[in-house]
Amino acid sequence: MKRIAVLFGGCSSEYEVSLQSAYSVITNIDRTKYIPVLIGINRIGKWYLFEGKEDTILNDTWHQQKECYEATISMDKSLHGIIVWRNGKEGKAEELAISAALPMLHGKNGEDGTVQGALELAGIPVIGCNTVSSAVCMDKDMAHRLAKEAGVLVPKSIRFHKNNQEKARELIEQIGYPVFVKPLRAGSSFGITKVDKKEDLKAAMELAFSHDEVAVAEEMVEGFEVGCAVLGKEKLTVGEVDEIQLSQGFFDYTEKYTLKSSKIYVPARISKEKAEEIKNTGKIIYKALGCSFFARVDMFLTPKGEIYFNEVNTIPGFTEHSRYPGMMKAAGISLREVVNRLIEMAV
Repeated sequence: MKRIAVLFGGCSSEYEVSLQSAYSVITNIDRTKYIPVLIGINRIGKWYLFEGKEDTILNDTWHQQKECYEATISMDKSLHGIIVWRNGKEGKAEELAISAALPMLHGKNGEDGTVQGALELAGIPVIGCNTVSSAVCMDKDMAHRLAKEAGVLVPKSIRFHKNNQEKARELIEQIGYPVFVKPLRAGSSFGITKVDKKEDLKAAMELAFSHDEVAVAEEMVEGFEVGCAVLGKEKLTVGEVDEIQLSQGFFDYTEKYTLKSSKIYVPARISKEKAEEIKNTGKIIYKALGCSFFARVDMFLTPKGEIYFNEVNTIPGFTEHSRYPGMMKAAGISLREVVNRLIEMAV
């Protein structure tokens, strides 16, 4: 049977979400065909081969178990696998070949092309977007530029550096308030502020720069957010479109994982014709940004029926309650089927 590595944890503010997504993937792998190889990365970036009880991943005690061994990716392409030290670094190293790797690492140091690059250098097939696509999708400005080139509407925006805030303020005035100030590269809405007036701009910039030294400011698009779950490489499968209903604010980190004042409808409460248009736009964006295997494409639908690109999540949440599996389930594709179709595409 083929060994499939599932990577979880990581040096990211989305560490906890990664644990939940990885656990969901691990428990849905067809073990009559594949052997899951669990690779955990702790908060400071240390890699381990984890062979303990899978439930300990959920409560984040996996790294305290005795079945946790130091490991690293081997750069020997003839192995295409990992090196493990079961008796500490002073002991003998063991080589373990891997057929493919599925990173379930959300946000920085996982969804941004860094881990994908290491896996590709090692000759390990990546189940998901490749290095370039992952990096491009993580860069909000670059992703918008490519989507615009593909003929998709995008919000007006500016990109600015930490050392160029004065000029940025002038340009933001031209866009007009309200605007969203965001770190250039961050996930799960970390560091994002909706700025309604000039006086609040400085604090919003400081928050964005606490996550990245480059930020973007985007005009607010009237309407509501819709999403597309896309699966495949050349031939694409798209789940049912979902819709986010907000009662206040915007879909920030808290709302994404608690839904305190928001609700997700799947299928979205829109016409079949508009849903098809959104699906087709989602596929255009997916291809324009070089995505493969799976990604969630988020867009805005305006009161006039216009579709604006928001962002692409190249490793969306994969729990039973996450948007991507929810959209696929509404299209008749279970989470178990999604996971195993992804592996089949790679091996």
